[in-house]
Parts: sequence; C-alpha cells; structure tokens
Amino acid sequence: MEDSLYFSDHHLQVRDMVRDFARQVVKPSARHYDLESRFPWDNVKQMADLGLFGIPWPEELGGSGMDYLSYIIVIHELAKVDASHAITVSAHTTLGTSPIVDFGTAEQKRRYVPLLAAGKVLAGFGLTEPAAGSDAGGTKTGAVERGDHYVLNGSKIFITHAGVGEIFVVTARTDPAARKTEGITAFIVTKDTSDLAEAARVGIGHDPALPKCAGVNAARKEDKLGWRASDTRELVFQDAIVPKENVLGPVNKGFRQFLHTLDGGRIGLGALALGLAEGALDECLQYTATRKQFGKAIASFQGVHFALADMATEIEAAKHLVYHAAWLKQTGRPFKREAAMAKLYASELCMRATTKAVQLHGGYGYTTEYPVERMMRDAKICEIGEGTSEIQRIVIARSLLGDLID
Repeated sequence: MEDSLYFSDHHLQVRDMVRDFARQVVKPSARHYDLESRFPWDNVKQMADLGLFGIPWPEELGGSGMDYLSYIIVIHELAKVDASHAITVSAHTTLGTSPIVDFGTAEQKRRYVPLLAAGKVLAGFGLTEPAAGSDAGGTKTGAVERGDHYVLNGSKIFITHAGVGEIFVVTARTDPAARKTEGITAFIVTKDTSDLAEAARVGIGHDPALPKCAGVNAARKEDKLGWRASDTRELVFQDAIVPKENVLGPVNKGFRQFLHTLDGGRIGLGALALGLAEGALDECLQYTATRKQFGKAIASFQGVHFALADMATEIEAAKHLVYHAAWLKQTGRPFKREAAMAKLYASELCMRATTKAVQLHGGYGYTTEYPVERMMRDAKICEIGEGTSEIQRIVIARSLLGDLID
C-alpha cells in the first residue's frame, strides 16, 4: 500500500518522519520501559516536540493542521516498534481530545485543546466502570447539580493516563430516573499529574495554571500483562467539584457522544494492532533469514515460508480495512461498521501474528532478548479494549441486519 490511493506525498513524509523516530528513539528504549513498567516521559517529551499529540487538529487550536489519515499513520508506525508509545498518542488524541474538539464550546476548545495538541499535558477518557464494561450504559458514577457546579461520586477503571494525565472527558449519570442509555452526561474534569517530579524534569505533563477539580484522584497503577509502559489506573471521584462550564455537550446526552468517540477510537486501535502485527513480521523476516538449523537459514524451509506468507497476506488485508475506515471518517462518510470490522480483524490478526512470531523464534522468542515476546503480550489487549471482539461482532451484525429484526 506504499503508493495506494489513500496516501499523498505528504502522508509518506509523515510516515518516514515517525518511522525514523520510532526506530532511532523508541526501539532502543522500549524493552527497558516495558521491563520496569515505567512511563516513557523522555520519549513523550520528544513526541510532543515533534507535534505528534496534535496531528489532526487545526493550527488555530495549536495542532499540526494535518488530516485524519496522517494521524492513523502515526499510530501505525509507532506500534511497529512499541505499542505502549502508540497507545499513549492514541488515547490522548482520540479518546481524550477528540470529544472536546467534536462537542466542546468555543471556550472549552480555546481553553483545553491548545494544551493537549502541544502535548503540554496528557488527556484521558473515563467510561469503563467496575459494573460497566461492555455494558457502557450501566454507568453508576453519579453527578448531582449544586448551584454553579456538579458533584461527582464514583470511579472509572482501566483508564489510560489516569495517573500521568491532567485533563479527562468522563461520563456520569445526571438523571437516575432516565432509561439506561439516557440521563448520562459528559464532563471535562481536571487534576494534577501523579508524576509531578518527572513532569518538572522533562518540562511537559503539568500546567499549574490549569484550574483543577477538587476530589478527582488516581489510584495505584495497574500491573498489566502488556502495554506496561502505558499508564493505566482507576480514576476516583470523591465529592468531586466540577463547574457547570465543564459540561461537555448537552446534559443527559453524553452516551451518544461517547459512542461516536469509540467509533473513531476503534480505527486508531485497529491501526495500533496492524502496526504490532507488521512489526512482528519484520522481526521474523530478520530472524529467520539469519537463524540457521540443519546447516541453512530457517527461512529456506517451506513451513516457515507458509507462516510468513500467511502473516503478510493477513497484514495486507488489515491495512485495507484500517485505512478504508480512516478514509471514510476523514471524508465525512458513515464509518461505524467499517471501524468495527477494521478493529475486529486487525486485533485478532495481531494476536495470531505475534503468537506465530514467538513460535518462529523458538526458545529465543520466549525471552526478553527479542521483542516478539513483548509484542505478543501487547497484542492481547487489542482484542479487549475499545470494545471486545464480541462487541465488534454485535455492532457489525446489527448493521447488516438493520430493520430485519427487532
């Protein structure tokens, strides 16, 4: 797809820029950040300097003024080397910033988007709760109106950037008597980063001038199978004070906003899964061409040929699904079903490809000496986050069936 209809010369320039950064900066450090489960602040600072946190946003809001395809290329290229770095950009941009761009008032955009587009502070998205995972309408976090503000109580779990971030878009139930998917409102909430010392050291991650919401706190960092350099925590609201000016979009209409945000997020996660799979294939090509058994490179064996051919073919199919969905979104066409298809196929391909990559590396693939074991661990969450594979199949089937069933 290097010269496909989707890409202009500018897209290829973006690709080459991010590819060089990923190979020269991210790749040498990714293993250590993963092993230490440490957020890569130094690399995040460089990503901010490159403008990677504001790729699709207009220049008047502090962004790079590029298009949505450019953004998807960034996620794709970063994930070829390390998924934790890719999800840091993806969660910040699609989940944390896009709801403000899509549904915010002019004042909300002016206040928050330039900070986020420049990567001066990190953003997150609060939807999942202990009793509301795939059933996102089961939101229990409550918001009670009190004069010029709302008081929020509850918690959100598995939130990317809950610790390191300072700006979040979250849901809370504002009308307990309404139907399950009604009566939910979106809010912009703020807090201090949990890494004040690191933020001060690298010069990004904290804005002391940003008004913070009392009662918003992050819990302990999750110890995860994969994406270990990505910050994941519970976000807790204890009588949190959120000014009414931080209500995002119409009151009681937040659920539809979040579905819209998730549709876009699925394209981003599809691109991440695609990048992981492609990175695993690249590692396999290098390894099998140099690893010798029975007196010759294992790449010369037919069984290895079949494995590599299957990986490459599925990756090419996933590229078309992901970039077609991205093109539909960019051109203002309906993309809900295509986003679900791209996410479903790319994430399940990613799991197959990385598992096969470990197998092709033999015993070495099971050690941290080679990146394929990290890639395999990073792949699994792609089948779970942004809607499980089962949820994607429901979305696709409902789109196919339409009015044929109740």
